[in-house]
This record gives sequence, structure tokens and C-alpha cells, in this order.
Amino acid sequence: MAHTIVYNVDINFGDCDPAGIVFFPNYSKWMDSSSLNFFVKNGVPIWRELTKINGIIGTPLLEINTKFLISATYGEQIQIHTCVKEWREKIFIQEHIVKRGSEVLCIGLETRAFCIKHPEDPKKIKIVPVPKDIKDLCQ
Repeated sequence: MAHTIVYNVDINFGDCDPAGIVFFPNYSKWMDSSSLNFFVKNGVPIWRELTKINGIIGTPLLEINTKFLISATYGEQIQIHTCVKEWREKIFIQEHIVKRGSEVLCIGLETRAFCIKHPEDPKKIKIVPVPKDIKDLCQ
């Protein structure tokens, strides 16, 4: 089983639509926050510090897939269970299982890559191989 970190979210009134149901893009926002939290809790420096160390500016999202099962509303706390489901040479697949207690609300899969500023055009980014030291910290 993959190493998992749990990120807690308190759902606020403003996170919901007029029916009181969490507006679906908020799950993506929370999963993105949980992605960074996963690395930080495993000892990886925050991105601006990592940039100073090895030039990595972050892990941009390349693809996302979310399956919604049960709704949530304001006043509730949810937990996002995040792990790296698969490491490849230049990308990794992160899984986020969003729960309210033992109930699974949704499952998100994100394809991400470690990137640096492109050496020939700093307005662009360039995917680099998954750093071994970061992978080792997160397994």
C-alpha cells in the first residue's frame, strides 16, 4: 500500500452552491492543496525553497479525473487521503480519496510532473525526471 498523508478541510458556507452542496471545483482546489501538503509532510521543501536548491518550481497538473460518489455541505470536516499511486520516469500519479469519516465522497487521480523554468525560454517550463531524493522521501 502506498504511503498516505491526510489533509483536513473544514467546509465553509462559501464553498457550497445555493443548494448547500459543495461546488465541485472546490474538490480540485483542496486536492491541489493536499498534493503540496503531501510533499511538505514527507520532508520536501516548499516549492520556492526547492527552486533555490535544484530549480524545481513545482508539480503542475497535466491531467485530472474525479469521480463523485456522495455530496458534502458546510459545517462538515472532510479528510483528503493523498498518496502517489505510481511513479514513472518523468511523471507521477497522485490519488486523493476524499472522506467524511469512513464515507468516501470522491476519488481524484492527478497526473503531475516536476518542472523547472525552461533554460532557453524562462517564460516556459520544462519537465524533468522525478528526483530520486524526493521519491525516496515520499515512499
